[in-house]
Amino acid sequence: MTGQPQSAQVQALQEDKRMDPKHRMRIDSAVHKQGRGWFTGRIGGRPWTLSRTNRCVAALGAVSLIIVLAPLLLGLALLVKASGPGPVFFVQRRTGYRGRCFGMFKFRTMVANAEALKESLRHLNKHGAQSIDFKIDDDPRVTRIGRWLRRSSLDELPNLFNVVRGEMRLVGPRPTSFNAYRYKDSHLARLSIYPGMTGLWQISGRSDIDFDQRVELDLSYIAEQSLSLDLKILLKTPFKVFSGHGAS
Repeated sequence: MTGQPQSAQVQALQEDKRMDPKHRMRIDSAVHKQGRGWFTGRIGGRPWTLSRTNRCVAALGAVSLIIVLAPLLLGLALLVKASGPGPVFFVQRRTGYRGRCFGMFKFRTMVANAEALKESLRHLNKHGAQSIDFKIDDDPRVTRIGRWLRRSSLDELPNLFNVVRGEMRLVGPRPTSFNAYRYKDSHLARLSIYPGMTGLWQISGRSDIDFDQRVELDLSYIAEQSLSLDLKILLKTPFKVFSGHGAS
């Protein structure tokens, strides 16, 4: 009925910048029109990153890893639970394919009220206080066990559940914690594929590079996407991760 207050859910949807027609046009105009099938080369086919084969391989790989790593995942969950009050998992709103938002799973590495403290620490951002990318060296919100999890990147293992759910792939651009509405036009093309657990960024410098450089690597991956490139990235990732290069 006219004049009645709208539900909180409808209001939240209306406030979501992804529903802004102008914003949708920004994304649509920036997203690459990928027109050849990855296997047949047929015009109009699906590229590797958007193919059903990629989806199935990623999901099966993620399920297999969850089963193999189950004892490790359980042990890490117990360590996080013992590190202080708060949940074992931290579910953060991230921006994925075509600007769609989803909850990304990670082991909690910070104090329970870390998000509430973020703005008060923005002046410590290593990329600059006004940068859309947020990273702090020796972040005071990180717990002792959280520092170890971050150095080893073990905090990201729960991303495997996002891969199973279809929100992520094993390889692709890392999903950002800020909405696509804050992207520059030159950044939007990275949203043309699903985000991944690892990618060229991780094997080329990880957190040591700024967002513009990350976008350049993401666009390079999109242009060269293939099964062989994914295998190459997956094989290199463990060596970069366990060396702790660029981790924070």
